[in-house]
Amino acid sequence: MTPPAITVQGVEKSYKDLHVLRGVDFAVEQGSIFALLGSNGAGKTTMVRILSTLLKADAGTATVLGADVADEPLKVRESISLTGQFAAVDEILSGRENLVLVAKLRHLKDPGVVADDLLARFRLSDAGGRKVGTYSGGMRRRLDIAMSLVGHPEVIYLDEPTTGLDPEARIEVWDVVKELANTGTTVLLTTQYLDEAEQLADRIAILHEGRIIANGTLAELKQLLPAAKVEYVEKQPTLEEVFLRLIGPKESQKEDVS
Repeated sequence: MTPPAITVQGVEKSYKDLHVLRGVDFAVEQGSIFALLGSNGAGKTTMVRILSTLLKADAGTATVLGADVADEPLKVRESISLTGQFAAVDEILSGRENLVLVAKLRHLKDPGVVADDLLARFRLSDAGGRKVGTYSGGMRRRLDIAMSLVGHPEVIYLDEPTTGLDPEARIEVWDVVKELANTGTTVLLTTQYLDEAEQLADRIAILHEGRIIANGTLAELKQLLPAAKVEYVEKQPTLEEVFLRLIGPKESQKEDVS
C-alpha cells in the first residue's frame, strides 16, 4: 500500500496556559483532499503551521512524504506549498509578473513559460497583464493558489481558502481545488464551512477544542447519527442556486459556449 502523504500522531501545542492542540492524530492519503473542519480557535491554523515547519509542536510527531517536520524541515519545505487565509499577492504587479517573480525565486527555467501555463490553467490569461489591484476576490485567490503551485509541490495546504469570498468566487476556488486533486496533488484544506468540506473532501476530520472528535468519509460521518425519517418534501432551491441562476454564466463561459 502507498504510505500516507501526511501523518500526524499525538501532536500537542500550547501557548502558556492555552492548550491549542491536545494530542491530534490523522493521516492524509496521497492525491486526496483532506478537510480539517472546525470553528474559529479550534487549532486548525496552528496545525498547518506545524506541518509547514513554521511552528514546533510541544509533543508528538508529524511527517510529510516520510520526512519529519521537526528533524527534516528543509526536506519538508521542498515538497509543500502553503496558501494562507489572505491572498499573498503583490497588487502593484500584474498577475503574470507575480508568477514570474515566484518562478525566478525558485530558480526555475523559463519563468515566463511557467507563468503563462499557470495563467491558462487558472483561467486568468485575459487578466494576466492587468495589475492585481484590479482583480476580484475570486481572481486574487485563484492567482494566489497558482503562485503556490509554481515548482509543482506534491502537497499543498489551503488554510481557509474561501474566507470572505462571495458565492460565485467560492465555487471558482472549489473548482480549482478539485482540479488539484485530479492531477495528483495532495490537498490539506482547513475550513469552518460545512458545505465546503462536504463538497470537496475525500475525508473529513472534525477538530474541536484541540482534539479530533471524528474522522472519516462523509458517508461514515453521517452514520454517526440515527437514520433520518423519510418523508416526501418538495425540494426548494437554495439561495446559492438562486443567486447563480440570476446572475447567469460569466462572460468567459459564454464565449467558451459560443
